Amino acid sequence: VNKHKPWIETSYHGIITENNNTVILDPPLVALDKDAPVPFAGEICAFKIHGQEMPFEAVVLNKTSGEGRLQAKSPIDCELQKEYTFIIQAYDCGSGPSGTNWKKSHKAVVHIQVKDVNEFSPAFKERVYKASVTEGKIYDSILQVEATDEDCSPQYSQICNYEIVTTDVPFAIDRNGNIRNTEKLSYDKQHQYEIMVTASDCGQKHATEDVLVQVNVKPVCKPGWQDWNKRIEYRPGSGSIPLFPSIHLETCDGPVSSIQTTTELQTNYIGKGCDRETYSEKSLQKLCGASSGAIDLLPSPSTTTNWTAGLLMDSNDIIFKFDGKQGAKIPDGIVPKNLTDQFTITLWMKHGPSPGLRAEKETILCNSDKTEMNRHHYALYVHNCRLVFLLRKDFDRADTFRPAEFHWKLDQICDKEWHYYVVNVEFPVVTLYMDGTTYEPYLVTNDWPIHPSHIAMQLTVGACWQGGEVTKPRFAQYFHGSLASLTIRPGKIESQKVISCLQACKEGLDINSLESLGQGIKYHFNPSQSVLVMEGDDIENINQALRKVSYINSRQFPTAGVRRLKVSSKVQCFGEDVCISIPDIDAYVMVFQANEPKITITGMDHFARPASQFESERGVILLPDIRIVSTVTKMEHSVDLREHDRANKQVVVEEMLHNLDFCDVLVIGAELDPEQECLELDHGELQGKHLDATNSTAGYSIYGVDSMFSYEQVLRQLRYRNWGTSATSDRKFRVKCSELNGRYTSNEFNLEVNILHSSNSNFMEHINHIIVQPQFLQSVQHPEGTVSAVHSSVVPSVATIVIIICVSVLVLVITLGVFRLRTAQQQGSMGHEGAKENEMDWDDSALTITVNPMEKYEKPHQTEEESEEEDVDDEEEDTTSAESDDSEEEEEEEEEEEEVIVQKGDKQNATRQEQL
Repeated sequence: VNKHKPWIETSYHGIITENNNTVILDPPLVALDKDAPVPFAGEICAFKIHGQEMPFEAVVLNKTSGEGRLQAKSPIDCELQKEYTFIIQAYDCGSGPSGTNWKKSHKAVVHIQVKDVNEFSPAFKERVYKASVTEGKIYDSILQVEATDEDCSPQYSQICNYEIVTTDVPFAIDRNGNIRNTEKLSYDKQHQYEIMVTASDCGQKHATEDVLVQVNVKPVCKPGWQDWNKRIEYRPGSGSIPLFPSIHLETCDGPVSSIQTTTELQTNYIGKGCDRETYSEKSLQKLCGASSGAIDLLPSPSTTTNWTAGLLMDSNDIIFKFDGKQGAKIPDGIVPKNLTDQFTITLWMKHGPSPGLRAEKETILCNSDKTEMNRHHYALYVHNCRLVFLLRKDFDRADTFRPAEFHWKLDQICDKEWHYYVVNVEFPVVTLYMDGTTYEPYLVTNDWPIHPSHIAMQLTVGACWQGGEVTKPRFAQYFHGSLASLTIRPGKIESQKVISCLQACKEGLDINSLESLGQGIKYHFNPSQSVLVMEGDDIENINQALRKVSYINSRQFPTAGVRRLKVSSKVQCFGEDVCISIPDIDAYVMVFQANEPKITITGMDHFARPASQFESERGVILLPDIRIVSTVTKMEHSVDLREHDRANKQVVVEEMLHNLDFCDVLVIGAELDPEQECLELDHGELQGKHLDATNSTAGYSIYGVDSMFSYEQVLRQLRYRNWGTSATSDRKFRVKCSELNGRYTSNEFNLEVNILHSSNSNFMEHINHIIVQPQFLQSVQHPEGTVSAVHSSVVPSVATIVIIICVSVLVLVITLGVFRLRTAQQQGSMGHEGAKENEMDWDDSALTITVNPMEKYEKPHQTEEESEEEDVDDEEEDTTSAESDDSEEEEEEEEEEEEVIVQKGDKQNATRQEQL
């Protein structure tokens, strides 16, 4: 009889090693039954585990002793579960073999811990670690690396050590993965360090892969502008180019509240303070719409303006340097004695402090007595860095004090920089304009008028003439400095607009798209646009604004060279005693040399006209078809890279348009005799153009800044008259044009004009002279549409140059010749037709003429018109026969010498005379 139930311990503690199935229990698994040793009732048949899907099972090892074993049904993974807790009960075998009436023990709690095995290696959380440090500092921790281990136990899952694998690096790492530098790093020495780091767990298992750590070394943060180029290149014609397209300000996290930038373009060493037009003062004044009548007192030395020949001069910009030892006398008659109550004095001046302790007067312009006395009638001078204008009026009925000296005190007078001065005299008021700004005199002193006398006056520049009160007249009060474009205009004063135009710079700073500057940006230009000030509160807005600042040069041929550029900055901070300092930007604009233009003058270079046309009221137009063309040569690089090894530069000639500032038509040989010849131009041709003209016996000069087309139009209307043709058989002229006051000049175009006199003998000599001149035959260029075998020097007049009329005349000549061969009796009428060709120009540039001397001999008493008619008839017959009878003979005539041509012409004329 199964009286008692089995007995087991109330709780068990077990340990199982992962990847193993045996559980070690404490106490051992043993069940007891008081029915022992009774069979079945006293024996233990089973242990049962209660729990959801427990991976364990309990087996009976000995039914009699009740020993059992707890084991895993499958390998246990600590990483999945570290501990298990469940209920176990023991069962006896019951009352018989069938197991009926079995009894079970009480429930016992089993708690099992899984023992870990170090099967996983440490692994880093990141593939690459990056950090940045500033040079010159020691850091406690630059960055921390971190590795993990998937083992379940603290012994094997914890990282006990980190180690730097890379040798010879100035870094160290602690057991927590913090990396620090062991010495101060230098950006110049090394910009970046790359080190390898490993980790190990507490079971001394190392990571399978080392990790890369990159440490970037930054230079010490210095506030300032970044990402700008020191050199900015500017090519002529580029328009406006940005100076700093990518610039930005680094403040090093400083608490900036506002910033002000000043951009300055330094051009005081270019020309007269900046790049201005280098035309002559007369041309500039005409271009700016100034009143006419300005007299240039410092012109370039020439035969007519020789008083500046002895002065030191910079020929490029017509700048005269005075060293305190030189002066120039202006010849009498250049400037009128009476300047009236209104006149203007203009000049460019560069002047420094006066040398010596006692500053002397330094004369710019002076009009004083030539002899006997030492009275100054009017003068402009510098004294103690003050500009003084003296004007002593002549004595009249009002014998009273009058304003005589006008003083201006300006810092610019002695700053050694170029400035433009205009003295407008509207007596008794005198106004000074300096660089376009008005200045009133700070001091005006009165004086008595000068009593009239018959003493001549001497006008001088650079010093004042002392004609009296000395043993020998001499210069005094010399000027030290540089002068240019000194002019005086009697009777008129200049307007503010004209003055601003005359001193305007052609280069300066600019802002691209002002509307996109953004709100909060204030800006201001100085009058010459060489200084730009911008101010704003937001740094990014200032960055954007400075990126829009650009350089512009509107000259077609700018002065090449360097323009220095300076950007200074002022920063305000939020209530900080110490604010950051921004270093200045020092850069420069490199202006390249413009491609040099080649100015070419072409046209008819030789013609002959009857004397009657030269003697007419309108004379003869000299240059009816003159053409002025400018070309520039450029080098183009090949785009095809395969041609790199070959010559990859191609010369390209392009036509370009630009202005001219003068064209001179000069007489070659003896000057014109004003008693019998002259050059004329209707001044109406100059209206509407920026042109003016001067005439002399040496030639005709047209000047002013205007287009090549305008110059062509005017030159084509220039006429030559000669009402004493008997003494002149020919005249030669030379045409030469200039741009930028002689910086670029054209070729010398030579023109020869022959006057055909009424005398038969003179006419014959002239025709033969044309025939035997080889240089004319060699320069023949047959126009398109004409027959090259025709060698007649009879050229249609200017009105019939149109090709349709040329062809018509040629057909008419051939028809008349054929008709005359058949009807010799109509010679008289045909001769009358030939008279219609009498007014044709004699031009050997395309044709030659052969004359029958026999006809002249047979009729020596003909009138001038009859002889010319028959000459034309003979020419027509010769031309016609040459074309219709023998073309081979024509080709031989083109290859033979001129003397042979004359002989053949004589033979043909004799033959034709017999036929007629």
